[in-house]
Amino acid sequence: MSNENEEKEGLQMSFLDHLDELRQRLIHSVIAITVAFALCFTFSEYIFNFLAVPVQKELRNARKTKQATYGNPTIDALKVGEIVQYSFVQETVVERVPVPPGTTIRLKVATLDNKKALVLAETWTVGKNTLPAETPLSRIIEDGKKQEVYGEQDDLVLTSIPGGFTLYMRVALYIGIGLAIPFLLYQVWAFISPGLYKHEKRYAVPVLTMTGFFFLAGAAFAYYIAFPAACNYLLGLQSSGGFRTLPDAESYFDLIILIMIGLGIVFQIPTVAFVLGRIGLITPRMMLKAWRYAVVLIAIISALLTPTADAFNMVLFAAPMLVLYFLSVGIVWIFGKQRRTDEEVTTLATTE
Repeated sequence: MSNENEEKEGLQMSFLDHLDELRQRLIHSVIAITVAFALCFTFSEYIFNFLAVPVQKELRNARKTKQATYGNPTIDALKVGEIVQYSFVQETVVERVPVPPGTTIRLKVATLDNKKALVLAETWTVGKNTLPAETPLSRIIEDGKKQEVYGEQDDLVLTSIPGGFTLYMRVALYIGIGLAIPFLLYQVWAFISPGLYKHEKRYAVPVLTMTGFFFLAGAAFAYYIAFPAACNYLLGLQSSGGFRTLPDAESYFDLIILIMIGLGIVFQIPTVAFVLGRIGLITPRMMLKAWRYAVVLIAIISALLTPTADAFNMVLFAAPMLVLYFLSVGIVWIFGKQRRTDEEVTTLATTE
């Protein structure tokens, strides 16, 4: 009877120690998130400006595409030496200084390379920059196209007075959690590793490495390819309909974070396939036989992730997932193992 009490007391102590370990891991995780949050809040403005680049770039491109329909000046009826007033119908840039549409300058009709051309009739000062007379208008416009300068029309809109502070707090929280994820995963690993067998612990490094790599790859794909393409389609649709888009900063942040996290999770297909293949739950043959069902599932996921309903953007989201699926077939073929029987698992556990 005393032996039973001692065993119960030992179990109770082990359970309490287990809870204490969990408490310590949670405290460490909260501290890590707090430190990352404080660090990100310091740079939250720069972080949000970085996240805002795709929509600002597409806003600018949509606006310039619409302005391009206004056409270029025709000078066939003008005489060489004639002075004309020229108003810019497209926004341009002179040495990083924006020149808005409607700006009027004096030009002169001259002959360049045996062709008529418009050149500056007099010295033109733009900010701290001075363009000499006889500078061709075409060169000014072409140089402006090469410079990426965002003005007030590219700024995102806030609809409340404390909106900026609230937005920066959310930016700091989300990005802070993202930065703390490696440390959080380590805390999870440190908590569960004592209960794992030796052969199971070998999976930790490749799984964590693949998780981080493919998540970053998915987020980068969303930021540089998927989201700009969706923005281009939506802004072009609204511009052709005669609308001017004023994106709300908070709504935009929610949208781009959702897409980046969503694609980051979707890009974990190879990681999941690696784990399932190592424990013998799936085989390359099984995955190849089920490819039609995988295509249907990928189409559904891409339809949920894409902010548009057009076929082009759905294919843009679905294509990398199909590539990842067939990449997973190769991963399972290389690293997969046959499923062990209960007796083999017991023998291996006893040996370790």
